[in-house]
Amino acid sequence: AVGNAIIDVFSQCDDDFLQQHAIEKGGMNLVDTVASQSLLVAVSAAASPQLISGGSAANTIVAISMLGGSGAYIGKVKNDAAGNAFKRDLKDLGVSYTTASNSSGPATAQCLVFVTEDAQRSMATYLGACVSLEPSDIDAKMIEASKVIYLEGYLWDPPKAKEAIKKAIKLAHSTNCKVALSLSDAFCVNRYRAEFLDLVSNQVDILFANESEIISLYQVGNINGALDAIPDNGSIAAITLGEKGSIIKRSEERWIIPAQKAPKIVDTTGAGDLYAAGFLYAFINNYTMDNCGKLGGLAASEIIQQYGARTETDLKSLLASIE
Repeated sequence: AVGNAIIDVFSQCDDDFLQQHAIEKGGMNLVDTVASQSLLVAVSAAASPQLISGGSAANTIVAISMLGGSGAYIGKVKNDAAGNAFKRDLKDLGVSYTTASNSSGPATAQCLVFVTEDAQRSMATYLGACVSLEPSDIDAKMIEASKVIYLEGYLWDPPKAKEAIKKAIKLAHSTNCKVALSLSDAFCVNRYRAEFLDLVSNQVDILFANESEIISLYQVGNINGALDAIPDNGSIAAITLGEKGSIIKRSEERWIIPAQKAPKIVDTTGAGDLYAAGFLYAFINNYTMDNCGKLGGLAASEIIQQYGARTETDLKSLLASIE
């Protein structure tokens, strides 16, 4: 997995707080270091925030490792307390992580995650050291040894990271490594629609998106229109629909995957990340498309019952429902 290495700071708030601080509800808002520190002070005055290593692609690769898969991660941090904690967390969870840390420059990235009573999460992200990910950080041997390389759409924000991703895709195409992409966020899609359309049509083997992201990508009115717009080129599209489950499309074939019920919904952070983890673990182990979607749904249903995107439960227990 290649992604933005970020420390997540979780806190509860109400809609008034979001409006007061001009935070777009339900999306990822990019902020500078001054705004990030100001928000941290504001939220700390109202609650006790919880710090967890995060980042979309990192959440996915950690969950794949917890399911029993073998995973590696490429992402940039600074050699500071937060960056060292991030690297230690991934290694402790069984993920290979050898990307060199920055010795100077911006601090390790931080994402303030505001969770409202409806379990919706809104994010204010300071990218910090993430923006320095560059082509030289892409490990060719790591990609050659992999069955799938998983990329997050958020990487299109930093210019150097975009070039790194292009290098990773080129390396993957020169081997038997499949390219998987998460669209990440509808606002991200709006920023880079033309580039994402080209990627999905010509370079991506497995696409992950939620309903709003795929509708935004193709600028259509509903999910059926978006599904019809996805190219019939043999690639796979896995579209999550929240409480309605998910739909998987491969050329003319479609699989309707029912939602996996969660007894309680606490925080939707990481639902898409964990769905991708379950799906990809099943995919690399040659499960049917139905079971790829089912394991993705089971993993997502686990994570929304707690705060944060690093599950407290044994994900391997989910495999019994499939096998």
